[in-house]
Amino acid sequence: MAGTDFPDDLRVAQTRLHQAAAELAALVRTLPWSVEPMPGWPGTEHPHTGEVTGSREDSPGWTLEQKESVQRLRSKCTDLSIRVATHPFWATVETERRVQARTELKQATLPTAAPVLDVTEAA
Repeated sequence: MAGTDFPDDLRVAQTRLHQAAAELAALVRTLPWSVEPMPGWPGTEHPHTGEVTGSREDSPGWTLEQKESVQRLRSKCTDLSIRVATHPFWATVETERRVQARTELKQATLPTAAPVLDVTEAA
């Protein structure tokens, strides 16, 4: 299946899906741990090292703007996923090969696809 000639609009939709998912993941990493304001909790002190683990600071919750941004990106990801999954191209691919072709499309459209290096030549 290598070298499948995907339609341009399918490639564009999958590339945009990668980008929207990356934007959403980056945004969520910057937000407080709880959508709604929640109190934190103390951690547990390790009996031998004294290290405290498992604690959480209070969460102020997400602002209305943050909630709207997350919802907008989630909707964009959903819409693009539907566009990719229901594209007429998939009807032209043999049923047994669709998963392989779908994986190939994802790999071919990764925004930061780096070439695979042959470590035997580098040594």
